[in-house]
Amino acid sequence: MTGTVLSILATVSRHGRAALIVGLLAGIMLPSLAHAMKPWLSLFVMILLFLVALRIGPRKARDGLSDLPATLGVVLVLQLALPLGVIAVSAMFGMTHSAYVLAVVLVLAAPSVSGSPNLAIILGADPEPAFRLLIVGTALLPLTILPIFWALPQFGDLATAATSALRTLGAIVLAMGAGFLVRAYGLPNLKQEQSNALDGAMSVALVVLVIGLMAALRPALAVSVSAVAGWMALAFGLNIGMQVLSFLLLRRVLPAHEVVPVSIVAGNRNIAIFLIALSASSAEPLLIFLACYQVPMYLTPLLMDRFYRSARRAG
Repeated sequence: MTGTVLSILATVSRHGRAALIVGLLAGIMLPSLAHAMKPWLSLFVMILLFLVALRIGPRKARDGLSDLPATLGVVLVLQLALPLGVIAVSAMFGMTHSAYVLAVVLVLAAPSVSGSPNLAIILGADPEPAFRLLIVGTALLPLTILPIFWALPQFGDLATAATSALRTLGAIVLAMGAGFLVRAYGLPNLKQEQSNALDGAMSVALVVLVIGLMAALRPALAVSVSAVAGWMALAFGLNIGMQVLSFLLLRRVLPAHEVVPVSIVAGNRNIAIFLIALSASSAEPLLIFLACYQVPMYLTPLLMDRFYRSARRAG
């Protein structure tokens, strides 16, 4: 990277929150740009996974696997037990074919968003628990999603579910493996300005991704404002609701320094990663929800700061 590029990306990193909000607005206000990016969403997801692995590096990834049993337990609850529970309850009411149920299940089945450690830092919490959940959750995703895909009627029989899981596994291994290799042999010892630049590059990738994800929102608003309002309510309810519920439950179970980062991860999931696994026909109905879900996710530092600070003082 040249000095000018490093400086520009470092500046983007310092203003990451503002950049994400700009991306949200651009996706809504520039529908032609959002629509042009829509076919490339899967590629953007893989680029972001590559940048995450490049920024973390294989050494820090191994270090992030410390306290593995506890981290593994949290991941299995968040990414396996919760979505299977929702599927079981929806099956009792004959609602497993509902697009809303599919959206809820995929959110709960998804690993942490790549920016969860950064969200923890912004909210004054320890980033390490969020980092561990990001590493372990993403690594286990191809295994945890197999029974979930099998149980969802949208994915068909076991062979179809396995194919989707293997497609996800292949994409994760390819993107993150390439990132780890480049880091190990090309950038073994990152300087601070390079780290800042990579943080900025991830912010840029997130902005580009969110613009593409917002492609479905503007047309949907033109068709039915109430339908979009319903998806937006579901997105806010899942994101903020999972954070609040997790905090209230976990503060009696986990060490104090882990409660906020784990709660952040519980509500902020990388559902966009499933664009790799879903066919175009299956993904299309979810794009409106994906667009809506970006709003509470990127506004988490603004929406949850007072809650976490006041709840910690009260506790």
